[in-house]
Amino acid sequence: MELIQQAYNVLMTAVIIILAALIILSIIRSILGPGISDRIIAVNMIGTMVIMITAVFSVLLNENYLVDVCLIYAMISFLGVVVLCKVYTGVYLQRKQMRADLAAIEDNLKRQEEEEVEP
Repeated sequence: MELIQQAYNVLMTAVIIILAALIILSIIRSILGPGISDRIIAVNMIGTMVIMITAVFSVLLNENYLVDVCLIYAMISFLGVVVLCKVYTGVYLQRKQMRADLAAIEDNLKRQEEEEVEP
């Protein structure tokens, strides 16, 4: 039984090391880009991997409260990605000189059609 426990400890330690390496690669990806959408996806991946590391630590240390920390961090990470997407959408619309309110949808579609006809 002790041999199985040692095997689980080695496996979970290896998983944590692999996830830490993947977090470092995601940080590099979020810095290099090339686009804003790549950066947002990299930040989302980092959040997901931190949640997985916390869950593995919960099992490894046999601490149940870490699962609650995982859930709270997942909600915060989700809200962070939603805010980043909202900001990115606003920047995109501003670059295209489009309005972002609901009444402007038809105007934006007309402007896009006019831009497609001009070239």
